Amino acid sequence: MRPEPPLNADTVAEVGEFGLIRRVTAGRTQPPTTLLGPGDDAAVVAAPDGRVVVSTDVLVEGVHFRLDWSSPEQVGRKAAAVNLADVAAMGAVPTALTVGLACPADTPSSVVEGITAGLWQEAAAAGAGVVGGDMVSSATLVISVTAMGDMNGLEPVTRSGAQVGDVVAVCGRLGWAAGGLAVLQRGFRSPVAVVGAQRNPEPPYPAGPQAAAAGATAMIDVSDGLLADLGHIADESGIGIDIRTELLEVHPRLLDVASALGADARHWVLTGGEDHALAATFPDPKTVPEGWRTIGTVRHGSGVTVDGRAYEKPPGWEHWR
Repeated sequence: MRPEPPLNADTVAEVGEFGLIRRVTAGRTQPPTTLLGPGDDAAVVAAPDGRVVVSTDVLVEGVHFRLDWSSPEQVGRKAAAVNLADVAAMGAVPTALTVGLACPADTPSSVVEGITAGLWQEAAAAGAGVVGGDMVSSATLVISVTAMGDMNGLEPVTRSGAQVGDVVAVCGRLGWAAGGLAVLQRGFRSPVAVVGAQRNPEPPYPAGPQAAAAGATAMIDVSDGLLADLGHIADESGIGIDIRTELLEVHPRLLDVASALGADARHWVLTGGEDHALAATFPDPKTVPEGWRTIGTVRHGSGVTVDGRAYEKPPGWEHWR
């Protein structure tokens, strides 16, 4: 049996790989879908439907998060949320996460413990468990999360099923994380609600299965911007989408922040990423579930237009550009 690290151990190198694993897994509870959790060569997760939905995202310090902007717990919650939202966007119920974490040897162990605490918190909020993973040494702090889900008897809702005549609807916040990023980039830390949206996205996890049950024809997690992500649906479905600005919700708080910064709140709503709202198409307005709001229509053609015209600014985020 390996000796416990000293109580005053501060860095991950001092605590050690296995000591750190014990610290971040001790006393955690798991949902019923976790049949075998951390501690073995692999986990065992129940899949009542017989099909497993899987998604992976990688977050790199300095690209996806900054520890001078966010607490380790917030970083952990965000790392879980961006993956769990993808599972929900397929119409699935999240069940489990596995986590790969790489960091320099001098990383304070409290940072890793905070990140993993946030991962456990967000997973629990979605009804999932953290069932395993790996920790390694690296020059940069990197978090790789794989999320799993169960279709619960429903068919997966892909990006390729939208039909001409469908309506487009969204569930969740739009533009808030972009507003928060703009505030942080200016060196401010308030208003808290807007900055908090950048630090801690709040995906509407139950809305994914809800939309699938209601007959959604296509669905996507809004991670890179509403127009950019709807563009994926348009491309995969071979249709066009038109968004009506009068149907968009632009919160008064966003308008206030945009005015103070000399920015355009509507642009944040149309192109801002990292809120992880869900966008979907439905056969007609009567099939749009409660809690969703209709913002446009599916038309003949290609691409995404705003009020019938091409949007003149970049539609969202894309790596390497």
